[in-house]
Amino acid sequence: MGSTLGVAVVGFGWMGRVHTQAYARVPHHFPGLSVRPELIAVADEVPGRAEEAAARYGFATAVRDWREVAADPRVRAVSVAAPNFLHREIGVAMAEAGKHLWIEKPVGLDAKDARAVAGAVAEAGVQGTVGFNYRNAPAVAAARELIAAGEIGSVTHLRIRLFSDYAAHPEGALTWRYERERGGSGVLGDLASHGVDLARFLLGEIAALTADTAVFVPERARPTGATAGHARSTDGEFGPVENEDYVSCLLRFASGARGVLEACRVSVGEQNNYGFEIHGTKGAVSWDFRRMGELGVSRGTSFQDQPVSTLYVGPGHGEYAAFQPGAANSMGYDDLKVIEAYNFLRSISEGTPYGATLEDAVHSAAALDAMARSAADSTWTSPAV
Repeated sequence: MGSTLGVAVVGFGWMGRVHTQAYARVPHHFPGLSVRPELIAVADEVPGRAEEAAARYGFATAVRDWREVAADPRVRAVSVAAPNFLHREIGVAMAEAGKHLWIEKPVGLDAKDARAVAGAVAEAGVQGTVGFNYRNAPAVAAARELIAAGEIGSVTHLRIRLFSDYAAHPEGALTWRYERERGGSGVLGDLASHGVDLARFLLGEIAALTADTAVFVPERARPTGATAGHARSTDGEFGPVENEDYVSCLLRFASGARGVLEACRVSVGEQNNYGFEIHGTKGAVSWDFRRMGELGVSRGTSFQDQPVSTLYVGPGHGEYAAFQPGAANSMGYDDLKVIEAYNFLRSISEGTPYGATLEDAVHSAAALDAMARSAADSTWTSPAV
């Protein structure tokens, strides 16, 4: 298997657990990887949470203060799954301590935060991977190959949707996610950041955009205790929702293609309705996250009335072969994070970036900032990096 690599997880809500499980699974799916993650430390400020994680998953050390992780010489790589407002401080500190960094998007509250973390990673000479997991789906990799090979001709336009109901309930607690100071943006950072990454991954750079945002649930009750995930609250004091529930955005790509990106966290009746449709001069390709292993593909020379077929991804598409032996066997969300862990560890082992990097995070954050400016000013604006 090769040498062991001490890893730590900072922030042990749902995403911290996903990272931990990915570390545990990655040697099984990628046995040729030259490093093997060893769970050294877990940090969470909520009393008892880190200790529970250590007992369940086998971390050697449990602490409440992430600074102890930064000072631990046994730890060489760190997953940051803490709330957004902590990303910059923790990310910069870990890089300066010489730790490789796997950090969840959106990497802070804005592009300035993302640039600071990216700069610290570059200055320290460590590897940095970002949690843009949807690009890891083998079907998305297959779509990218189809587009690059000219199978649908020159791309004309794209539509990306990210609709969810996780914040639709009026009793959803007023956690950090809804506050500007701690969460930054709302659905922009949470879902639209994935949409921007998919758009760039598939079509290239965004040249200009215009956007509109809205808040549909203006008040929520504050939680009366520690929360994880999307908890509910009815007894706490009500306060205002300070960031957006919804965004719609028109995109212009450097290639000349056009696009529409729409995201909402309060879409009643929608559970993880994420996907895209991409049209070209000779065909089209579409993907629905809820049918992760399928692509809708139209190609040929008919143009009008050209049929659409279903492509079931299999070995040869992305990292599918590490999970299933034949086409049309299902994969799940957690598998995408195992691929992400593999890319992170491979980057460390080989000294070459694989997967989504801090530069991708900077580009995404710059586009999100541009959307926020555009929504405020009702103008076209450029996502300067």
